[in-house]
Amino acid sequence: MLDMGFIRNNQELVRVTAERKRVDFPLEELLEKDDKRRRLLRETEDLRAQRNALTREVESQLRHGNRAEAEEFKAQVRAIGGRLAETETGLAEAESRVKELLLLAPNPVSADTPIGASDKDNMELRRCGEPTVFDFAVRDHVELGELHGMIDIPRGVKAGGARSYTLKGDGLYLHLAVQRLAIDVLTERGFTVMDVPSIVRPETLERTGFFPGGMDQTYELAGENRWLAGTSEVPLVSLYSDEVIDVTEPVRLGGLSVCFRREVGSAGRDVRGLYRVHQFSKIEQVVLCEGDPQVSEAMLQEILGNAEHILQLLELPYRVVAVCTGDMSLKTHKQYDIETWMPGRGAYGETHSASNLLDFQARRSNIRYQGPDGKLRYCHTLNNTAAATPRLLIPLLENHQREDGSIYIPQALRKYLDGRELLSAPAPAAEA
Repeated sequence: MLDMGFIRNNQELVRVTAERKRVDFPLEELLEKDDKRRRLLRETEDLRAQRNALTREVESQLRHGNRAEAEEFKAQVRAIGGRLAETETGLAEAESRVKELLLLAPNPVSADTPIGASDKDNMELRRCGEPTVFDFAVRDHVELGELHGMIDIPRGVKAGGARSYTLKGDGLYLHLAVQRLAIDVLTERGFTVMDVPSIVRPETLERTGFFPGGMDQTYELAGENRWLAGTSEVPLVSLYSDEVIDVTEPVRLGGLSVCFRREVGSAGRDVRGLYRVHQFSKIEQVVLCEGDPQVSEAMLQEILGNAEHILQLLELPYRVVAVCTGDMSLKTHKQYDIETWMPGRGAYGETHSASNLLDFQARRSNIRYQGPDGKLRYCHTLNNTAAATPRLLIPLLENHQREDGSIYIPQALRKYLDGRELLSAPAPAAEA
């Protein structure tokens, strides 16, 4: 959420940001409602002051035995009380509407964010490794999963409907091995890793900037006033809401959770396999630090580096892209995506997303720290994926396949898989 004073002093910036992020933000209505709010606030405070002064006069007249004069002042108090009730009602309505509109205000982007309309305008910054080249016909992850008996999509759909799946045997072990690798990397790098709720209150989604705009992507538990979170960023940030915290050293958090997304609007997109599913597991990085743009930029590079390190341990080719304005969410100030090469798609696919939100979430969540001058300031918050599975299994299986159908296991994963170096190709079925 943006400060109302910032919006008033930077109207053109806010207007341009909304246009470039393709956000429908009623700036003029907000300014009008805030003018009304400020006017009614002044009137209400003036009327309260008059009422208090007259009330004191009533008490004074009664102490001196002047009952007639006291009754006259009481009449004035009643008249002001009627006017005050009207202004207080109008003020409450104006304040409520201003708050609603402030929740729609987009976070301005960094100076180095590319301007563009969609993900096609994202800017490639660097590559680590080049797309894997094979001298045989490539199998995609679904074919490999079926060959090894570790992915069963038809039975997953039978139980859960479209965009569901089942991991079994080595599919489950790989899924858990990738998670454990990510947890160990984050732990070694000073993160506190925790298992957090997937079922959250609606206010946690609002405080972290996912509501009101993302309600159509989120599953609601009917009759419970609870929702299923699409990332552990939501509960991790909310753990510190309404607190004053110590950020002398940035607070580094890792969250393990099952995530749920409705994927509304994605019909017909990425329908094959494990790329775009309704339920997945994720290790998320979240950082809370002091409200200094240089500090939060350094933290953005740190969490991006953590994700790159994990991909390097998995021996996967990837590229880092700067996300453009039209592909960013309302809450994001600066964003990098990591796209990993997926041979079955013949393209890079997003596997990680790193964002700096400045104080946007902290204002909504009321997370503050004490500055060197003793004043309370809002923290900056950041987030990035460490590992999201089963999507990360796609490049893991596809890039490490061999012609006979066997799959190479990267060195970093072997300690989680009983030292295995290879998932051997199943023996061909015997002929009758």
